[in-house]
Amino acid sequence: MTEIADRYRRRADAFERKIAAVRPEQWSNPSPCEAWNARDVVDHIVAMHGYMLRPLDREPGPAASVGEDPLAAFRAVRADVQAVLDDPDLAGAECDTPLGRMTVERQIDEVVGDDLVLHGWDLARATGQDDTMDPEDVTRLWSTTAAIPADLMEKYRTPGAFGPGVEVFGPEVKVPVDAPLQDRLLGLIGRAPR
Repeated sequence: MTEIADRYRRRADAFERKIAAVRPEQWSNPSPCEAWNARDVVDHIVAMHGYMLRPLDREPGPAASVGEDPLAAFRAVRADVQAVLDDPDLAGAECDTPLGRMTVERQIDEVVGDDLVLHGWDLARATGQDDTMDPEDVTRLWSTTAAIPADLMEKYRTPGAFGPGVEVFGPEVKVPVDAPLQDRLLGLIGRAPR
């Protein structure tokens, strides 16, 4: 078991708990992602898991749709991605990404793994759950996100730069420099922390 596989499992556990805690009437609640409701957040996460399988010429296994059963849909794609991470040959395979060549496990870690944390916050906010992120994840994400060069950050903030309908970060939301690190991270990626 690698550090990335462990980190993915921990983050997926947290996201799954948030899905399980959503009450039926909350699925249409608006999320901090302007165009999405709570169900859309889960749909995005499920879709991104499917994209992580493509470099290996794999597709997600059969599962309920997010429209039918968000929890079952997530559990199914989570199992597909975890199986990749648990197989050293698959996890270590190289793939081309918008940010260059890297291993499949690194792409999973940096894309869907980070999304589980950030969109976990979105889902929590949309459904009135505790939105506190794991401090280890906050520190790690702050370190990597704050180090993104300005030109690349601008691309991340440009809708459609990575494909039609894809918006990675919104415009920066200014927060006080002495705000908690989670708030500064959220502001940096375009979320109003409070």
